[in-house]
Amino acid sequence: MPDYRRIRVTGGTYFFTANLLDRSSRLLVTHIDVLRAAVRDVRSRAPFHIDAWVVLPDHAHCIWTLPPDDDDFSGRWRALKKAFTRALPSTEPRSPVRRRRGERGIWQRRFWEHTIRDERDYASHMDYVHFNPVRHGLAAHAADWPYSSFRRCIAAGMYPADWSVRDSEPGDWGERRLRGVGAGWLALAHGASLMRPTES
Repeated sequence: MPDYRRIRVTGGTYFFTANLLDRSSRLLVTHIDVLRAAVRDVRSRAPFHIDAWVVLPDHAHCIWTLPPDDDDFSGRWRALKKAFTRALPSTEPRSPVRRRRGERGIWQRRFWEHTIRDERDYASHMDYVHFNPVRHGLAAHAADWPYSSFRRCIAAGMYPADWSVRDSEPGDWGERRLRGVGAGWLALAHGASLMRPTES
C-alpha cells in the first residue's frame, strides 16, 4: 500500500482539492446548504481560517490557514466529509469493497493538498481557486459563480471587480496582483472576512 506523506506545518496555509467519487455528480452544488453546515460544524470544533473556497458540482478547491499551534488538516477533512455524507440519504451506488467496509460512496477517499510556500504561491493558488468555474465552463466570469469566495475577495480589495484570468497568464497566475498589491497580499487575505463559502 502506498505511503502517503503529507507536509505538516503548524499554523500553515494549505491549498486543497477534494473530489466526489462520481465525477459526473452535481451533489456539492445541489446540497450546498448541507456542505456549508458541515463546514460550520467542523469549524466550531476545530477552527481554521478560510482564505478562499470554490465549490463546483463534483469537487471543491480551497485555501485554509490553521491556528498557530495546529497542523491537523486531515482530521478536519475527515470530519467535514463525514458530516456532509451523514446528512444525505444513502442512495449512491457502492462498490463491493465499500459495502464490505461499511463505507459510503460519496467522496474519493483522499484529498489533494499543497503547502503554500510564499506570497507568490498564495496569489497563484487564489487565482486558481477563483478562476476554476470559468475554466470548467460553469461561468463566463469568476464573479458569476455563486459558490465561491471571489465576491468577498472583491469586497476586501483583493481583486478588482472586473478581474479575469486574462489579466495573468495561466501558469503564472498571481504575479500581476503581487505587483499591484505588494507584499501584504497574505496579510490582507487574513484580515478579510472569508470565513465560509459565500452565499448564493
